[in-house]
Amino acid sequence: MDKKKFNFRKNLFIKNRLVILNENTFEEIFSFKLTLMNVFVTFTLGGIFLILITTFIIAFTPLREFIPGYSSSELKKNATELAIKSDSLETALKKNEAYIHGIQKVLRGELDYAKFNKDSILAETDEHSDVNMTASEAELKLREEVAKTEKESDEKKRSKNKSDKK
Repeated sequence: MDKKKFNFRKNLFIKNRLVILNENTFEEIFSFKLTLMNVFVTFTLGGIFLILITTFIIAFTPLREFIPGYSSSELKKNATELAIKSDSLETALKKNEAYIHGIQKVLRGELDYAKFNKDSILAETDEHSDVNMTASEAELKLREEVAKTEKESDEKKRSKNKSDKK
């Protein structure tokens, strides 16, 4: 078994000649000196190159849309627009429902007309009115730390640029 492995390794590096002849005149048209190792390396590199080219063509061209699981950029754009529209429609629907409930209360006599105001009803349905937008202490400390690190990195860049110019 060791002898077979040794013979195989030895045969990998033995030079062979590939000759293409004209069959009628036996004129040599083309010839190559090759080893099995050269042939193996050439086909391996060629296969890898072919795989890379195919991958790049599929990844960076519209061909990827034909592969199941990939969606087109136009489809993604349309889906995003529809999601935004549906969110705004939901908000409008909530406001309209609150307004209708307010009108129903007035009609039943549960609410005085003087207290009934469309703006006050719509303000009740506004979801963002109760959000606290002030920064907490932890957030303020984080902002200060980020500002310090940005200032330090800017100073390092300036000093490096000055030393590079000299």
